[in-house]
Amino acid sequence: MLCHTLGIDTWEVIEAAATKPFGFMPFFPGPGIGGHCIPLDPHYLSWKARMHGFEARFISLAEEVNSRMPEHVVDLVTIGLNQHRKAVNGAKILIMGVAYKRDIDDMRESPALGIIEQLRKLGADVSFHDPYVAEIHLEASGDRMRGTELSNEVVSNADCVVIVTDHRNIDYGRLTENAKLVVDTRNATRSLVDERYTGKIIRL
Repeated sequence: MLCHTLGIDTWEVIEAAATKPFGFMPFFPGPGIGGHCIPLDPHYLSWKARMHGFEARFISLAEEVNSRMPEHVVDLVTIGLNQHRKAVNGAKILIMGVAYKRDIDDMRESPALGIIEQLRKLGADVSFHDPYVAEIHLEASGDRMRGTELSNEVVSNADCVVIVTDHRNIDYGRLTENAKLVVDTRNATRSLVDERYTGKIIRL
């Protein structure tokens, strides 16, 4: 989020840091955290620490930042659509991947759910494709959504495609070729350095 504010390419910074010959461990940004462990278990540790008079502020800060990432993704979608002279309200948005991480069908605490809820609240017409997940349940609205089959037509009809989960069995080159706008939260399009995609891809 800081890199976005400063106009710096986050992934370029990580690649530059990776040139350090020792002592480097990469951590990659994403649309938020999911699963059963990371979103929940640190709070048990924080609670236990408070029982002993210690405030684990870093855990609380990390949770605060991570919980805001779906909102940041929605902001990127809004910015991208505005650049294409399109409002979020009424826009057709295709979410690519709703599992909380690649190549699994686990939906627990997936950031995709919050992103979908927020976009729908703004009036967007949202659909999703996930090769591992056929249907999702949105707790806030109580609605159920069934996934859509992926085709060139489905992609080209969307005003924006948002890559939330980077499943390996998706052809991101073909996806980007047919899309009007791509918001890539996983750097799945990193190999696409074609000038044809300038202004078409927004990366986290």
